[in-house]
Amino acid sequence: MNEVGLSEQQVEDTLGKLQLVIDEVGKVIVGQQEVIEELLICILAGGHCLLEGVPGLAKTLMVSSLAKTLELEFNRVQFTPDLMPSDIVGTEILETDHDSGDRFFKFQQGPVFTNILLADEINRTPPKTQAALLEAMQEKSVSYGGKSHQLPQPFFVLATQNPVEQAGTYPLPEAQLDRFLMLVRVGYPTATDEVEILKRTTGTVSATLSKVLSGKDMLILQQLTRSVEISDALVGYVTDIVRATRSESNSKSICQKVNEFIRWGAGPRAGQALVLCAKAKALLSGRYSVTLSDINFVAYAVLRHRMLLNFQAEAESVSTDDVIKALLLDVKVPNSPLS
Repeated sequence: MNEVGLSEQQVEDTLGKLQLVIDEVGKVIVGQQEVIEELLICILAGGHCLLEGVPGLAKTLMVSSLAKTLELEFNRVQFTPDLMPSDIVGTEILETDHDSGDRFFKFQQGPVFTNILLADEINRTPPKTQAALLEAMQEKSVSYGGKSHQLPQPFFVLATQNPVEQAGTYPLPEAQLDRFLMLVRVGYPTATDEVEILKRTTGTVSATLSKVLSGKDMLILQQLTRSVEISDALVGYVTDIVRATRSESNSKSICQKVNEFIRWGAGPRAGQALVLCAKAKALLSGRYSVTLSDINFVAYAVLRHRMLLNFQAEAESVSTDDVIKALLLDVKVPNSPLS
């Protein structure tokens, strides 16, 4: 932890703010603790997150509430079928110098120039506009007119999408899906939580959220995340999981469900994401070393959008989560996962 140049007390104080963020978001969002944790894990790891769920499950409210607890610039873009790439990254406008009369083009920054970008219902817009986010998400910069424009740091894209089976949706291409560190599924609330939701949202009192984490705090936490230790045994375990997602004619997977239902598996980027997210999960739990449970916790959100199902899986209603569950059972666990 000394790698970030902070005293132990400063580190503890900064980590304590993470729990305050969870508490603040809990004033507005009832339940969904695992989803909130996964959102924070993604931010700590410095990646982008895609939230998927049917309309009405407070996906947008969850992201905007999280943004209100952070002292960071926040923009929201509502993705629609007529949205253009320039509506996201910006465009050049013609201006005139009032002194000389010279005319020149000036780049007008789009909403992507922010710390947190909420891409709401990202699969409601055609692929051309979806692709406008690719460079920004990967390179943290935007190219326009032959010039590169750096985005502010830190920078996160937190996107929401409706299930692709719904009318009027454009499935994200695999290249863009892979840019998201995690794909988090948002499910229906429990009966108890739904009662509490109705009580909170139909009265006269509304919650006020306080800003807890600054941009500087966030950059420190990202450095701390990368400083979390992981044993060679667990790195090998992560490698075994990722390699087991692939099934080739000359090299079958040890997992039978992969051989039966996966068209192609995850690439090396999935392994990087698993390690980083497991480190973030450990830090969020107040630990400075990764355990087996950290890897298993983040495995679903990291892998589910990096594996492509075949027609047999669709015919038998087998999901990627079903395959991941089998993977975690079939891949051999290291003898000393905590070492």
